Amino acid sequence: MADAHAKPEHDYHLLEPSPWPLVASGSFFVLAVGLVMSMKGLSWGGMKVGPYLLGAGIIGILYVMISWWADVIREAEHEGHHTRVVQLHHRYGMLLFIASEVMFFVAWFWAYFDAALFPAEAIQYTRTEFTGGQWPPKGIETLDPWHLPLLNTLILLTSGTTLTWAHHAMLHNDREGVKQGLWLTIILGALFSFVQAYEYTHAHFAFSGNIYGSTFVMATGFHGFHVLVGTIFLAVVLLRVYRNHFTPQQHLGFEFSAWYWHFVDVVWLFLFVAIYVWGSNIRYFH
Repeated sequence: MADAHAKPEHDYHLLEPSPWPLVASGSFFVLAVGLVMSMKGLSWGGMKVGPYLLGAGIIGILYVMISWWADVIREAEHEGHHTRVVQLHHRYGMLLFIASEVMFFVAWFWAYFDAALFPAEAIQYTRTEFTGGQWPPKGIETLDPWHLPLLNTLILLTSGTTLTWAHHAMLHNDREGVKQGLWLTIILGALFSFVQAYEYTHAHFAFSGNIYGSTFVMATGFHGFHVLVGTIFLAVVLLRVYRNHFTPQQHLGFEFSAWYWHFVDVVWLFLFVAIYVWGSNIRYFH
């Protein structure tokens, strides 16, 4: 009998049955139920189980992510399924994912510009009560864009440079250069997160209670979350570099982490110019 697991004579990867889509769906459902119950303060049998369900859902999702990506690495490194055609399709998938992330940030920019450009819109009369008919709203002391925001901009742009250095070293099979570049990028990413957290704790406005704080934190905060995810992504790539998973010809995981990090860089430039610089001084542009 022919080996059922023998590699087929074509360039396409036919996936084997996997439990992870089902487990991921169940974990997301538990997470959603736990989140709703926690936010609403609901109980079950007299016990507030919302936080427990929320925690179980998060653990389940993290377990699926680790296990599923481990399977993808195994398929690439040990089973040879990632042919040139499969790699091309993975690139298409990553590009579509980044495109969806772009639209995600478009929504936050839209919300911010809608409030900033129309602070006294007649149709939404309650907005005037919150903004005082101007932007930034009355009573809001905005952050100085040429202090911590500028520092974070320089940090993130520098991290893009060190990552490009690591990518160049990868293409030339310079393993030490790859490690050094990735270490510097990860350190700079962590430093960016620290500076942003410090900025939030010293801001003169809160997330709730005003439209400026809500739109500001949603836009910059979700970017900060993406920086955290990107830093973890790069840390996993660095671990794989130490395990000799990549070659100059095949380093898809490294390449995707670089795409993601450069996307984060570009989004921050838009945030810095639009929200920190223009948004803090819009009254002077009229």
